[in-house]
Amino acid sequence: MARERLPGRGCCALRRCLLAAALLLGLRLCAELRRAGPQPPALSSPPGQGPRPPGSHLQPAPGQRRGASRRQVTYVRSGRRAPAGGGRSGTPEPGCCALRGRPRRKGPRWQIDLQPWAGPARSLDEEALRFLRYISTIQIACDHMSTDSLATASSPTKKPWSVCLDDRFGLVHQIRIKQCRLYSLGLGSDDTQFEVGMANNGCEVHRFDPSVKSAHVLESERLWYHRLSIDWRDPHPAVAAQKPYSNTRKLGTILNEFGHHKIDVLKADLESAEWKVLENLILEDVLEQIGQLIFEIHLHWPGFEVSGSDSSVVRFWYSLLKELELQDFRLFHSYKDLSKPQLFLKKDIFNASSCYTLGWVNTRWK
Repeated sequence: MARERLPGRGCCALRRCLLAAALLLGLRLCAELRRAGPQPPALSSPPGQGPRPPGSHLQPAPGQRRGASRRQVTYVRSGRRAPAGGGRSGTPEPGCCALRGRPRRKGPRWQIDLQPWAGPARSLDEEALRFLRYISTIQIACDHMSTDSLATASSPTKKPWSVCLDDRFGLVHQIRIKQCRLYSLGLGSDDTQFEVGMANNGCEVHRFDPSVKSAHVLESERLWYHRLSIDWRDPHPAVAAQKPYSNTRKLGTILNEFGHHKIDVLKADLESAEWKVLENLILEDVLEQIGQLIFEIHLHWPGFEVSGSDSSVVRFWYSLLKELELQDFRLFHSYKDLSKPQLFLKKDIFNASSCYTLGWVNTRWK
């Protein structure tokens, strides 16, 4: 006798087949979406214009080379009209923010590497003697130096700011072709003879001083004054939100805002803030953007936000200067200011001055 087929058995098999097919289709769709990745949202177009092509917001402006920064800063409004054709003419106008190429960026470091102690006793005598010997020993000879404002008996406040003009280091060539850029960091000093001289010789000079009355002043054709103070940290975001035009910045932040990617000379007289500023330049790899460093260092006290025993403070100072050497900076100029008190960490020892002016050249500078 023929077996009778159970009702609904064929329908169950069909449903199982459909569910399996749907599952396979879903898995394949998920795999395709995972490979494709998230898609950027569509860019909206201004009224009256057609849709912009993909990536049009990343295209360089007409006449701008690919890879150059698209951010520039205008400090003073000019009364001259831009010539036709996007501001291009036979001879380009001098600008404060001409781009010089983008450097390689590295990840920031959190702290410098401290050098070993100068001796087993870890004493101030050992550390101080090593440090003073280091800053008094020239590491590379410079045959042609420009030395302005040498101290004299009649004008003891003048500083011996010097730059190396040997052909092998490139600064003299940049001056000849009027492509030199100098940053001067100060705190209320009236001595601007060095800056004026460099501007007259063809350098684009930017002097940063929080005591300047106006935000940005074009003093002469190549000399700018900015009411900005260079610090080792940017303002806290909460403070910056309340004071969007705060006059304190890190040097790396200033470079990004101004669109400057190279500084031929960095001069700094920061009245004991130089140690933390120098540490910031090292940790954030800003040094590779600088051709020559001219710093006035102060030794009568540890400096802003530098603490610890006297021997550990001097070890920290020495480690900072050794970091410069590790990044191919070489000391070419050292000047001991005898017009300042002869104090070393508030002590009259080692016949040391409380103030030295040091100059380094970046031997890899191009």
